[in-house]
Amino acid sequence: MNIHEYQGKSILANYGVAVQRGYVASTGDEAAVLAKKLKEETGTGWFVIKAQIHAGGRGKGTVTETGSRGVVLAKGLEEVAEKAEGILGGHLVTLQTKAGGKLVNKVFVAEDVYGPGASEPKEFYMSILLDRGIGRNVIVYSPDGGMNIEEVAEKTPERIYKETIDPLTGVTGFQCRKIAFALGLSGAASKEMQVFVKQLYAAYIGCDASLFEINPVLKTSNDRIIAVDAKVTLDGNGLLRHPDYIEMRDTSEEDPLEVEATAAGLNYVKLDGNVGCMVNGAGLAMATMDIIKLSGGEPANFLDVGGTADAKRVETAFRMILRDGAVKAILVNIFGGIVRCDRVAQGIVDAYKNIGDIRVPIIVRLQGTNAAEAKELIDRSGLAVHSVITLQEAADKVKMVLA
Repeated sequence: MNIHEYQGKSILANYGVAVQRGYVASTGDEAAVLAKKLKEETGTGWFVIKAQIHAGGRGKGTVTETGSRGVVLAKGLEEVAEKAEGILGGHLVTLQTKAGGKLVNKVFVAEDVYGPGASEPKEFYMSILLDRGIGRNVIVYSPDGGMNIEEVAEKTPERIYKETIDPLTGVTGFQCRKIAFALGLSGAASKEMQVFVKQLYAAYIGCDASLFEINPVLKTSNDRIIAVDAKVTLDGNGLLRHPDYIEMRDTSEEDPLEVEATAAGLNYVKLDGNVGCMVNGAGLAMATMDIIKLSGGEPANFLDVGGTADAKRVETAFRMILRDGAVKAILVNIFGGIVRCDRVAQGIVDAYKNIGDIRVPIIVRLQGTNAAEAKELIDRSGLAVHSVITLQEAADKVKMVLA
């Protein structure tokens, strides 16, 4: 589950991680009021206004309606409302959004942490994630943080470092010192970074995250180490241990069909192809998408109806696929292990009759428990479907209907 920057920072702060302080606002006037409060608490005179969307690259992104960047600086309280209104209600386009961008409903009004001091501020990059190849968490970091981190990874990959964490010991003091040294820090800044890394890893483990990305991690002019940004992805399987995190979900940032699917107990992911799939089991769903690709098509979705799907759930899944205007054909591929094939067939029949005019070809492969009864149900229904038995037949039929 993706969450916003301000939500991620609240989690980090709860684990003692030093973060750039601020408040979230939904209007320009509210932003101005909160900026005044922030000034009273921190003494900051300038304010950073950040669009809150589930996408990176906001600093380089553009709000299509106003031409504003997704991250702007207000040099005083009098500029806050105007700067916020230049972002709110607009569509922010970044390298990680679709062409139309994402609607900005909230901004984060943050303190300026780049103020003058004894030394120049320095930006670093740091993330924590699971390396599935070795089955261990990895801290990825670089002394060249900031908005151009993608260029660093591409042009100077030797500047990207990794530290593998033993799950039995967690991050050790030696590893924290090693990271601080590789980042070129010494003295007070090195000690601050060591504490920062330790607390950041504790937060990652404690909140059951699947990704922390802090870009930048800032060494301030007075040698403090602060998380200026926070991209946090929580493991949905761990939310049972964190019921308070469930409230952080922002469904307005998600595909409406995916939100509806979750409510119906379906596993659905919208893709950009032309062949809708309805399958039971994640493994079979992946194999089905491979079949579609091999046959010259592109999967329009990942849709797993689950092992206990009944006719109603199947009808809901069918309706969701048909609401995608890009779908030119539908492949239903069900293996009846736990789920009964006749239940799936009944759902297809009900959906076909209830929806009415269906103008895309439907290819159905039902094998396993009650497969014969399922075939009889479909045959008696008079539906215009293509029935297949093997995976190769399914691939050939997809290719034929798309020709």
